[in-house]
Amino acid sequence: MLDGQKVLFSGIQATGRLTLGNYLGALRNWVKLSDEYMCFYCVVDEHSITVRQDPATLRKRSRDLLTLYIAAGLDPKKNCLYYQSHVSAHAELAWILNCFTYMGEMNRMTQFKDKSAKHEDNINVGLFAYPVLMAADILLYQTDVVPVGLDQKQHLEITRDIAERFNNIYGDVFTIPDAYFGKVGARIMSLQDPLHKMSKSDENPNASIYLTDTPDDIMRKCKKAVTDSLAQIRYSEEQPGIRNLIDIYSACTDKTPEETVREFENAGYGQFKEAVGESVVSVLKPLQDEMKRLSGEKDYINSIIKENAEKAAYYSSKTLRKVHRRIGFPDRIR
Repeated sequence: MLDGQKVLFSGIQATGRLTLGNYLGALRNWVKLSDEYMCFYCVVDEHSITVRQDPATLRKRSRDLLTLYIAAGLDPKKNCLYYQSHVSAHAELAWILNCFTYMGEMNRMTQFKDKSAKHEDNINVGLFAYPVLMAADILLYQTDVVPVGLDQKQHLEITRDIAERFNNIYGDVFTIPDAYFGKVGARIMSLQDPLHKMSKSDENPNASIYLTDTPDDIMRKCKKAVTDSLAQIRYSEEQPGIRNLIDIYSACTDKTPEETVREFENAGYGQFKEAVGESVVSVLKPLQDEMKRLSGEKDYINSIIKENAEKAAYYSSKTLRKVHRRIGFPDRIR
């Protein structure tokens, strides 16, 4: 808790193109949470380099992502929107926490196994220690809650383990964070493989709806979405493709899946897919228009980058100073 208010931390990697799933499952929910918590929303650029990045592309995507945060409705005066790499305390605390994390714990992390399989030519230490940097991200701000999907629970669990271990040795230093699980739209699946989450790194261009897609692209992808031969619109585990489309439509129209099923109980798949596409276009158009407007406000975005980095540095340094003192680092002469 900071300044008498509970703290929420989250972030998105500055790689790939953000998808509808990123927006419905994270960004849109973040806006609602900013009324309840003191929120730190990070552009996660340090994590991004565990896989080789083109420097110019990474810089552009980082700026685009921070601009998108604002376009999505996150007030930069109310929330702290910043680049991870602009706050050195993230990397500094990560090194310290590495010394309180065991190899066996890191070996059990499923994301390391998955990414190692995909990037066999670049299995680096950063990729292995990725969860410790994530723990530092969270613990720096005395975070109370972290919005997570089911596939991210393991990272929060290791963060809690590291924090509890440190606290057991040095006293009450870190807040132990809890998970915050979103509701509708928290897990939007691939349009071509509805058993897997919609991903910004999917090699199939028809699998994901990107936030920058044109209305024609969105309609085409929805019409090509994988369904089944049952010809029934039901919210059933046996129909993952239709279930996913129901989730998308429900999230875009603020309806429950049950209401969506009733609305389309006599409709064919073609009619339903078209309605899904139109609902997505309707939701994304204001976001795209605002993104375009903000992209032309260079001085304004630069001022937000500077002010929010200073705010994040102020709060993170308070935690880091406490850590330094507890573990025995010499006081800095100011």
